Amino acid sequence: MQPQHPPVLKIDRIHHVAYRCKDAKETVLWYQQMLKMDFVLAIAEDHVPSTKAPDPYMHVFMDAGSGNVLAFFELPTQPEMGRDLNTPVWVQHIAFRVKDRETLLAYRAHLDAQGVDVLGVTDHGAFHSIYFFDPNGHRVELACPDPDEEAMIKRLDAMKWDMLEDWSKTKRAPKHAAFLHEREFKQ
Repeated sequence: MQPQHPPVLKIDRIHHVAYRCKDAKETVLWYQQMLKMDFVLAIAEDHVPSTKAPDPYMHVFMDAGSGNVLAFFELPTQPEMGRDLNTPVWVQHIAFRVKDRETLLAYRAHLDAQGVDVLGVTDHGAFHSIYFFDPNGHRVELACPDPDEEAMIKRLDAMKWDMLEDWSKTKRAPKHAAFLHEREFKQ
């Protein structure tokens, strides 16, 4: 008999990320039209499988590329959804990577043409982003790599523990990586 080896504890990838939505159909159609995501599947129950609580829901899944899935729950019997009022609106967001700046700018033009209010392009050094809100009030970011992304990520990797340690002691932004946003703040 072969000796049993415990499995290696390592996350493979995100299975899905789930958010609440106001209207499942509107959300699916918006993500199809605005971000060109395919509608993968829908699940609906009158009871929550994990808790067995009576709470009817529609759970929809969107293809976010490369095996990533973005999901939403519509909960018609729950109070109207809100957001954490103690967290600034810019903090909680869904970020998707696009191939390059040309694609990012094409999305920007597409969203503008559809009447979506878009912020950016913002230069984050290693990547460049645009920001907007979906019909549920969730902030969405599209980001493309900077031509120097690989070198910047290496540089950031080398200082991450020092930065974290400094932050944990002072709760003030360490300046190790100030080079990232130099171009953005010069504007």
